[in-house]
Amino acid sequence: MQASSTLPPLLLQRDRWSRLLLTWPAVTGALVLLDTLALVAAFSTAYWIRFRSDLPIFREGADSVGFYSLLVMWALPIWIAIFAMWQLYDHRTLFSGYGEYARIGSACTAGALSIVLISYLYDTPNIARAWLLLVWLGSVMLIWGERFCVRRLVRRARTHGYLASRALVIGTNGEGDALAQQLMSDPGAGVQVVGFVEGSQPLEQTGAFSLPVVGSLTNLDARIADLGVDLLVIATGALARDEVLDLYGRFAHRQDVELRMSSGLFEILATSVRVQHAGCVPLMTIDRVRITGVDAMLKTLLDYTFALTALTILSPVLLLVAVAVKLDSGGPIFYRRRVVGRSGKTFDAFKFCTMVADRRKTSLPTTFPDRRRPDKSSLDPRITRFGRFLRKASIDEIPQLVNVLRGEMSLIGPRMVSPDELERYGKWQLNLLTVKPGITGPWQVRGRADISYHERVRLSTEYIRNYSIWLDIQILMQTVPAVVKGRGAY
Repeated sequence: MQASSTLPPLLLQRDRWSRLLLTWPAVTGALVLLDTLALVAAFSTAYWIRFRSDLPIFREGADSVGFYSLLVMWALPIWIAIFAMWQLYDHRTLFSGYGEYARIGSACTAGALSIVLISYLYDTPNIARAWLLLVWLGSVMLIWGERFCVRRLVRRARTHGYLASRALVIGTNGEGDALAQQLMSDPGAGVQVVGFVEGSQPLEQTGAFSLPVVGSLTNLDARIADLGVDLLVIATGALARDEVLDLYGRFAHRQDVELRMSSGLFEILATSVRVQHAGCVPLMTIDRVRITGVDAMLKTLLDYTFALTALTILSPVLLLVAVAVKLDSGGPIFYRRRVVGRSGKTFDAFKFCTMVADRRKTSLPTTFPDRRRPDKSSLDPRITRFGRFLRKASIDEIPQLVNVLRGEMSLIGPRMVSPDELERYGKWQLNLLTVKPGITGPWQVRGRADISYHERVRLSTEYIRNYSIWLDIQILMQTVPAVVKGRGAY
């Protein structure tokens, strides 16, 4: 984002301040300050709870404000140093994945252990164990909350061109094109792709986000300087082995340019990958499912808790809806749609019937706007009056909570597709089959039937690749206003 002399003085001044403050040294300094304040708050809160709250669970202990104040004074720089060792101030690893939260937990644990170790070595008075436990818990929670807020601000800044790396994708085959599209589809990731560098294979496909070829391997250094590039992304499947080795030798040790290589298996790496060594050879093992471990446990807990609670509370309403559906259409209450689930297993997804009997199917128009599926249009004459209301309010999809309890669907996930639709996903269906389809998801909060099919595929793939429990919670919170607006609900 370039500051232009044609901007009004106030906007020009604001852009100058943004360029001064939104730099990695400034962000790092802000993180150190915020971490220090969060740690002071954790130490102080732990002290108040342990020695001032008079809770009956705590035993009487030595209450020395001076001792704990001195303890905090020398503990703070140690904790900040530990954070630095855990790469919590390294811009190459910051804000690029949820592993940052795991490193925060580990660093806070190491900080708490450092207090125990130093107090033992210097024979200081006994430290209250409850205080130390509260310090550890408070520091983890406060730093997590602080970094979550900073990540949101950084993503917003990156969408405006700040704190982002200018990148060249090396390789002009299908893999290179797919990499460029994926990187450019998420401006908040902090990578601005400025073009392709031609390898030994020609450009095989061109997508909506593709950029022109700006150079070749022979003039790569000149193009890096001309375009201000600080990141090279290698599509390894587009280059010969000797070309990859040559690039590594040229750029692996340069400080001004970072070198990253794709796996060569871009289409299937929405799933988690484990690197295992066999005979000193690193080999990748691709998991059959995308969501594993703690993420799977938290997602399952969210699914079953919400589904059971919602069905219990809404059961009287659902009974009235079932009666109204029967009276309005005269047909069955529920419609079973055959869809594809995780690992390619098919199942029946339940919905309230919103259409009349099949005898009116012939009156369905033959053409609809390209942006919608043929069976998702406000012009469909088979939709009943009550069914139109159910669709507009998304009440017709509530029976899918039963599918969630049966383990066939998830509360949040990619849009469910039929076996015929799966073919339209092409190579991306490998990603889709690694997770359960969802009742709501990114397509639901972005416009549902009003967005193009290509966009639905992209949103589903993006959700799978970037999954976290925080993303599920965010989509769940966005679903309510999306349902109220009713955009794309036909």
